Amino acid sequence: VGGHWCYQSQKYEQLHCKGPRQWHLINTTCKGNKQSPINIVTKTVVHDKSLKPLNFEGYDVKGSSKWNIENNGHTGKYLTLSSSPKIGGGGLERKYKAIEFHFHWGVQGVQQYLPGSEHSIDGEKQAMELHIVHIREDLADITEAKKNADGVAVLAFFIKVEEENKNYATLIKELENIKYKGQKAKMDPLPLSSLLPREEDLERYYRYVGSLTTPDCHEGVIWTVFEKPIELNISQISQFSTVHFDGKNSTSMVENFRPAQFLNERKVYWSSASILLPTAKLLMLVLALTYILSSL
Repeated sequence: VGGHWCYQSQKYEQLHCKGPRQWHLINTTCKGNKQSPINIVTKTVVHDKSLKPLNFEGYDVKGSSKWNIENNGHTGKYLTLSSSPKIGGGGLERKYKAIEFHFHWGVQGVQQYLPGSEHSIDGEKQAMELHIVHIREDLADITEAKKNADGVAVLAFFIKVEEENKNYATLIKELENIKYKGQKAKMDPLPLSSLLPREEDLERYYRYVGSLTTPDCHEGVIWTVFEKPIELNISQISQFSTVHFDGKNSTSMVENFRPAQFLNERKVYWSSASILLPTAKLLMLVLALTYILSSL
């Protein structure tokens, strides 16, 4: 199919590339009715008691072989093939192994950083979003995974502007080595858990079935979008925009996100941990309330 796909922010320089509204001309699936990302409307989510905390296996292990990283013209992609961290539980019927992770981000405005996360909650986006792509552990690769209705599972984490996060220092420094499209480098692996919020903060999440957020927009992806954001400071976040979409003199890679898609008939589920107050806390609350009311 003629023309390659790009983000809206690339169209000023590459007039003939197909922006997000035209992706369906490259892959018709991009016009499907189960597309991602979405805006999560909290008042319409469905509580699902089966969505217990996920089990993270090998997420705290620093793999033995180096990570391959590359600038693929759309993001900085980190391939984590060696120690194969896995996820299970949390309403997933099977175990899934991590194969790569990448980021989506916005752009530095005059007064503030313009957000670049793909998902949003009640219309609010964050500065960035991290996606950790997993495939079913019994499948060989992403091509194989796409042939199965439950082949792909992605974990999504918002990244917001806060304090410096020292765990990201080496990863951000590596961006210098993949400044231009097609550049590849190797870096020492990190335990994936070091890049994420603490495990006890990962009990609250949203779950829905969607698609990959870049062409071919493959549908049948199990999305888990965590409430608790990762925190980086503004200078760390700005470093991502020092990478370029193409070769030297090309535009900086900014606003590499797909706009929100229609939810259509889908439901978004919310993990049970989000709503259950520990019984003791609830009891204290009732007692305190009774005391306040009786003393009025």
